[in-house]
Amino acid sequence: MVTHVPAEAQGDERGALISFVEAQRGAIRRSVLGLTEEQAASRPSASELSLSGLLKHVAETELNWLRMAQQRPNEKARTEETWGDSFRLVGGETVPGMLAFWEGVAKETEDLIRSVPSLDDTFPLPAAPWFPKEGRVSMRWLMLHLVEEIGRHAGHADVVRESLDGRTAFELVALERGESWGDGQG
Repeated sequence: MVTHVPAEAQGDERGALISFVEAQRGAIRRSVLGLTEEQAASRPSASELSLSGLLKHVAETELNWLRMAQQRPNEKARTEETWGDSFRLVGGETVPGMLAFWEGVAKETEDLIRSVPSLDDTFPLPAAPWFPKEGRVSMRWLMLHLVEEIGRHAGHADVVRESLDGRTAFELVALERGESWGDGQG
């Protein structure tokens, strides 16, 4: 998995947006690489965030935006009372299960973006104090927002993982490739 999206691999704008979102997803997935459930659920830094909680949050957030774009109900919708559960695994949820769930959401997102007639197509935002009244956003905006949202939490995951066991993002890229940190570094 690349950490930087090469220009020649992007193809068209849709491919570029999908590739940039996928690069951010990869950073989150790598953050839990080689950890036990207990390690992934731990909170080793001053933050209340855990790696498994971040994984769940970004997967559910992407699903939420996908369902808004599809104008379908979100089967994982949160209420004020259940909001905290979007940042921790509960009820038998596991890191592998959450990774598989997110993989399905990612496939649905890609299928949607590849199928819409235009990235300029819009969908309505729900009524909420943080959205403009009767606001609409485009499919392009959706993908750029996913880069922003997942990227923000990928940064959090970097800090939490380094606090947990000292592993940096570069070390995790090497680990994912089956290499030692420093291999192939000219």
